[in-house]
Amino acid sequence: MSEDSADPTLARLSAALGDLPTRGLPPVERWSPPYCGEIDIRIAADGTWYHNGTPIRRAKLVRLFSTILRREADGRTVLVTPVESVGITVEDAAFAAVEMAVDGFGPNRRLSFRTNVDDLVPVDAEHALRFEEEPDGALKPYLHVRGGLWALVTRALTYDLVDLAEEHPVDGRSWLGLWAGGTFYPIAPAAA
Repeated sequence: MSEDSADPTLARLSAALGDLPTRGLPPVERWSPPYCGEIDIRIAADGTWYHNGTPIRRAKLVRLFSTILRREADGRTVLVTPVESVGITVEDAAFAAVEMAVDGFGPNRRLSFRTNVDDLVPVDAEHALRFEEEPDGALKPYLHVRGGLWALVTRALTYDLVDLAEEHPVDGRSWLGLWAGGTFYPIAPAAA
């Protein structure tokens, strides 16, 4: 049995999406279907999608489901169609940023990322970077993808971002950070 037909909710989601255009993202922010409960889908911290504890191996299915993700006001992440909404578990971020392109230097630098589901996302006013520090001091950069959904930047790309870092004053203090899309994204105080 295929992964999408093993669960009736997955089959309903797939069927509901069957008539969507193949270009662009569905207008999930305009849909207001009833919430139908949780489904056993989990997006692991590394971006792998699981259904009933088993990785979903069909890349096209993962890509399809990634286009109907929505972050609700209460913080819950759901898969949403025009007729129903189901909650899923997201361990860290909904996406992983797995590839990066860099063009230019300083304030004129342009950065773009490709996610694990092939979204191409430029760092700009709508797609900001943010940096968090783990309790052990490890750096975790995130990229805003859309509608409150973020991509965790892979460890290898984190090192590439740090290599691009430079000092810049922010509110009278010197910060280590990086320029992208005309905005300076602070990573940590330069003294740290």
